[in-house]
Amino acid sequence: MPAHEHRPLMHRAMPFLLGGSLVKQIIIGLILGIVVAFVSPSTAVVCGFLGTLFVSALKAVAPVLVFVLVGAAIANQQIDGRTQMRPIIVLYLVGTFAAAATAVIVSFIWPVTIEFAKASQDVATPGDIVEVLRNLLVSVVDNPVHAIMNGNYIGILAWAIGLGIAMRKASNNTRGVMNDIADGVEFIVRVVIRFAPVGIFGLVANTFATEGLSVLLGYAQLLVVLLGCMAFVALVINPVIVWFCIRRNPYPLTLMMLRESGVTAFFTRSSAANIPVNLEICRKLNLDEGTFSVSIPLGATINMAGAAITITVLSLSAAFSLGVTVDIPTAILLSVVASLCACGAAGVPGGSLMLIPLACSLFGVDNNTAMQVVAVGFIIGVLQDSAETALNSSSDALFTAAACMRAKRLEAQALQKSGK
Repeated sequence: MPAHEHRPLMHRAMPFLLGGSLVKQIIIGLILGIVVAFVSPSTAVVCGFLGTLFVSALKAVAPVLVFVLVGAAIANQQIDGRTQMRPIIVLYLVGTFAAAATAVIVSFIWPVTIEFAKASQDVATPGDIVEVLRNLLVSVVDNPVHAIMNGNYIGILAWAIGLGIAMRKASNNTRGVMNDIADGVEFIVRVVIRFAPVGIFGLVANTFATEGLSVLLGYAQLLVVLLGCMAFVALVINPVIVWFCIRRNPYPLTLMMLRESGVTAFFTRSSAANIPVNLEICRKLNLDEGTFSVSIPLGATINMAGAAITITVLSLSAAFSLGVTVDIPTAILLSVVASLCACGAAGVPGGSLMLIPLACSLFGVDNNTAMQVVAVGFIIGVLQDSAETALNSSSDALFTAAACMRAKRLEAQALQKSGK
């Protein structure tokens, strides 16, 4: 009898746990994580394992999802002349360059000098742009199993596209099996995403218990510049770009992307891990699956506005700290270099920091000093990398949606003209 009485309560609770507002649940997890961190730091550290499990699960399933989804989409000829890949790529590149240019302007208006931290001796960084491009080409021809195991999304995309094209001439049954496999993996992804509140609870609790806020106070001015640039790009630059596509108020779409995608990306700190979240957002918006199944994983690789800001601000801070005079042409060149470097940044926590020495070389900053700047980046990464990933990942879904909506707007206009 008691079990029977409790059963209706469980039935009422299940929809909230499995189908309720994910954002509200994440906020609850965030608040509980902060409370536990301050009430019992030792317990919070133990709870950090929940966050590790969640991020590991996302990173494990995301490469497989991208591979089967892109391969199935191309095999079933969902990618045709109506897809919006070209404008999406343009939006990615424009957004990344605009972010780098914004960082340059803000750094000149408010130059920041930093106290160098001790350099890490275990970090490998590329030597020049040629090496970055070489690494990208090597990633394209990576072994597919190795690419999936290591989250090499350039290699995963290359193999998925190649397999999809090859399977276009396969039988309907074979292509149907590919679709069924993609659906199965997507189901697993949806289950993993529902555990986001629990994972974020563990991540927040552990971060506040081990790091706190005191470590960030020494770099408050640098953080203000970094986070200010990212906020400006997210709330001003990106909406302007979106307006040119949809020609109506861009803020409802922009804020929705920040809420639905940016929040989870902020805590997972990995564009790659947030790919399943963005795919689900695009599906809810009824966007063309043949487009977003490719544009979202591609964006996690090359759409790196936040990374461009980090590279630009920290490189200029290093130059200002050493008394190096930076002229306008060099600053413009830095914007271009930062954009290219950002496109080659790994979609993992701290990926953009590895490319700072390359940008610093423009100002003649020696590698030892540049590595100290990288160390500073890791110190402030609790906030910097989280905000950077939130901007990067939310922009993937935002620009994909904007391009698809632009196509619908142009199609409607064409129909109106033909009707006249």
